[in-house]
Amino acid sequence: MPRINIKGGVWRNTEDEILKAAVMKYGKNQWARIASLLHRKSAKQCKARWYEWLDPSVKKTEWSREEDEKLLHLAKLLPTQWRTIAPIVGRTANQCLERYEYLLDKAQNIDMSTNRDDPRRLRPGEIDPSPETKPARPDPVDMDEDELEMLSEARARLANTQGKKAKRKARERQLEIARRMAMMQKRRELRAAGLASAVPPLVNKKVFIDYNREIPFEKQPPKGFHDTSREFPDPKPINFDRLRLSDVEKESYMEREKLRGCLVLIWKYLSQAATCIIKGVVLINPRSSER
Repeated sequence: MPRINIKGGVWRNTEDEILKAAVMKYGKNQWARIASLLHRKSAKQCKARWYEWLDPSVKKTEWSREEDEKLLHLAKLLPTQWRTIAPIVGRTANQCLERYEYLLDKAQNIDMSTNRDDPRRLRPGEIDPSPETKPARPDPVDMDEDELEMLSEARARLANTQGKKAKRKARERQLEIARRMAMMQKRRELRAAGLASAVPPLVNKKVFIDYNREIPFEKQPPKGFHDTSREFPDPKPINFDRLRLSDVEKESYMEREKLRGCLVLIWKYLSQAATCIIKGVVLINPRSSER
């Protein structure tokens, strides 16, 4: 039957240190990954331990009179809402609850150390319901194998600052260097034995584009429906000289002047033809009919 591990219990100093280092590396959002370093704690327990005890913003000093007055006032306005009261007072919710119960007992002259019937006291054999809010237990001198294994695994994982891709690239780089060194040694030995031509030279297998021989990223046009094998391009060379705007305007100006001269000639010809037609017309004298 496999061994069942129940997660929880009192926090130890080693677990606190591992949790601090894990939060420094993984942040305060990846609690499942942080909990994988601690075999006896869950992700929810790690989060509660950080926010209730290990967070540097948690105040562990003695309560002042102003804080007590503010706590009593807020407890009267917001009864049992300790999560809402805690950020206003500047303490954790568990600290506010314990301080409020202490103040009530003090007002009723009840001594917790002598009152054995108080249900809040832990009896022998009982488990603390909130171990995340208590100080850590010191480590024993001789740690068991599970704790030593957990500590070594956490040390190895937290010391790894490179990702999987960087490690793979470094490993491939080392293999490439080793292969080149072995090839150079082999060539040196064959050259010393007079068999230098037995080993072919190293060929660069990288595919690259020769811009002097081919057009980069050239795409052949798809074949159409008509046969273009008998078509020949115009052999007249194309003039790639740069044209100035003045040259273009000059040509257009000359074309307009030529067109204007042609229109003037046509107008003169038409006007002369019209006068000739008018001169050749014979007018008939009008006659009046007399009755």
